[in-house]
Amino acid sequence: MMIVVTGGTGNVGGELVRLLVGAGEQVAAVSRRPAPSSESVRSLVGDLAEPDSLKAAFDGGDALFLHVAGSDPKGVLDAAEAGGIRRVVLLSSQGAGSRPDLYAQPVVFEEAVRRSGLEWTILRPGGFHSNALAWAEPIRAHRTAAAPFADVALPFIDPADIAGVAAAVLRGDSHAGRTYVLTGPQPITPRERAATIGEVLGERVRFVEQSRQEAREQMLRFMPEEAVEGTLSILGTPTPAEQQVSPEVERILGRAPRPFADWAARNAAAFR
Repeated sequence: MMIVVTGGTGNVGGELVRLLVGAGEQVAAVSRRPAPSSESVRSLVGDLAEPDSLKAAFDGGDALFLHVAGSDPKGVLDAAEAGGIRRVVLLSSQGAGSRPDLYAQPVVFEEAVRRSGLEWTILRPGGFHSNALAWAEPIRAHRTAAAPFADVALPFIDPADIAGVAAAVLRGDSHAGRTYVLTGPQPITPRERAATIGEVLGERVRFVEQSRQEAREQMLRFMPEEAVEGTLSILGTPTPAEQQVSPEVERILGRAPRPFADWAARNAAAFR
């Protein structure tokens, strides 16, 4: 089986490629920048914003891991089907279910996947542990981390666990037509995440609480306004469903999802 992974060098996609290769699968890893190929991985340059650029990657593929990017999901899925793809796993967002008015792009992708005629599964993770990498520079420079809503807890998830679920779904036969919400093992606050990084480093990390407006201005530098508003809404005023721990990671992988401390330990070098 040939599995096509879009975002093949990203937080989730890169780990997914590693897991699939470890399981003996042939992989076509698609990214916007060239990456090395190997005996098991065919690395290709392609952009989800330009479906025609993906045709070479899709040709001969059986399954597709698709992340939300670009504005033409139907064009991407049509190209996938034309290339022989019969199964698609979409990496969406929990917000597509809990706040569809603020997560319009993931909603559009989900609707396109459901209408595609392909066998589909949708993954809706909450916030990523790796979002803490936004603190890497200030923690390295002066052992300080800043974020809004210091004591609001959410069950963030390790990207490696998302990749593990995606690998199981891509290779399994019992997930068609399902939508899985994916979370970590327990809610954790920004203040607690900063303290955990400090424990890993063996040095205190000072936490500074931002106002909503300060956080908004910072996030607008690298995120579209719609995504900023949705993110701040979840971070600041989560619904009970958004704070609930999902059983899906453990059900699919047969083990509990990894806590934030595990992720921080594996990525300590980023903060030193």
